[in-house]
Amino acid sequence: MNDFMSASAADKIAHLEARLHAALAPVSLHIDDDSAAHAGHAGAASGSHYTVTIVSGQFAGKPRVARHRMVYDALAEEMRRGVHALAIRAYTPEEFAEQFE
Repeated sequence: MNDFMSASAADKIAHLEARLHAALAPVSLHIDDDSAAHAGHAGAASGSHYTVTIVSGQFAGKPRVARHRMVYDALAEEMRRGVHALAIRAYTPEEFAEQFE
């Protein structure tokens, strides 16, 4: 995507999903655009604040900080091009099943 910040909200989320699928092969992925909740804050442009809930076997054996780094690494270009904030919930399939099913 040449100009992430000028894309529609749906296209931004689709782009983020594609990047995360390519890098981390999640079995489950959900992204919420939280930008409206940050209206008036620095960096609160449309499509700049997201919550990512991702479930991937690649997180097995890794602490939370390493998992978050993996997500940030997958979205490094987008972080430079306009994503201001990410709230990340990163689980292994087993952790997700234990916590939510």
